[in-house]
Amino acid sequence: MRKMINSHPQRLSRGLLGLLPLLLLLLVYLVASDARLAINPLDKLLPGFNDMSSAIYRMALEPDARTGEYLLWTDTLASLTRLLSGIFISALLGLLLGLFCGGLPPVGALLSPLVMLAALIPPLAILPILFICFGLGELSKVMLIVIGVTPFIARDLQQHVQNIPREQVIKAQTLNAHSAQILWRVILPQLLPRLLESVRLSLGSAWLFLIAAEAIASTEGLGYRIFLMRRYLAMDVILPYVAWITLLAFMLEAVLRIYGRRQWPWYYVK
Repeated sequence: MRKMINSHPQRLSRGLLGLLPLLLLLLVYLVASDARLAINPLDKLLPGFNDMSSAIYRMALEPDARTGEYLLWTDTLASLTRLLSGIFISALLGLLLGLFCGGLPPVGALLSPLVMLAALIPPLAILPILFICFGLGELSKVMLIVIGVTPFIARDLQQHVQNIPREQVIKAQTLNAHSAQILWRVILPQLLPRLLESVRLSLGSAWLFLIAAEAIASTEGLGYRIFLMRRYLAMDVILPYVAWITLLAFMLEAVLRIYGRRQWPWYYVK
């Protein structure tokens, strides 16, 4: 008898299995929504798909009466600009910290405790401080992502550098390579695919920090719109916005994963 622990579904089967929980959740929602609407047609908690389709059509394809903007796309552009800016800065800082702290022991002894301390600080706890220091504009929102994500990336990359076989560094030194050459030609090429993986794994946290910042102080953005609609119990807008955020996060992660496998196929060989 074949044991389940030794079963490895093919790509098509794996995709179909992954769809089953989503279809089950969709079915549960449809049943619950129909049951509530049958009792109260004006119920707002679980709107039907017709109501959500109308709301999304209004948000995405009809200009706002007050501003003349297409709110869904305006919010999406604002949120993605903040998210990608924060992720880019975090990736750059995390790469530098991970490379130097992991590759140069004196630098690691100097900066590693600071990075560890920063990783232990809840980013949302210092959000009021960021608003005081950087104002309520874009900088404070981007800085929240940077402060929340950079320590994770830096510590992950530092650990990856320390796991590189010592024999590679010794061999480079026997070829008369100095420290900068070892960092640039031996360690950095092996660090870049791990950087992409670290960024991919930190996207969930970055979205969390972004939504929290937009909910507190913003005039546009996906998080701002969700918390604004909360005041009116507009679940027909909130639920599609949540689904849209999920789709954006999935697409960003898929793009990073596909790019990484094509750029560094050797890293993903098992």
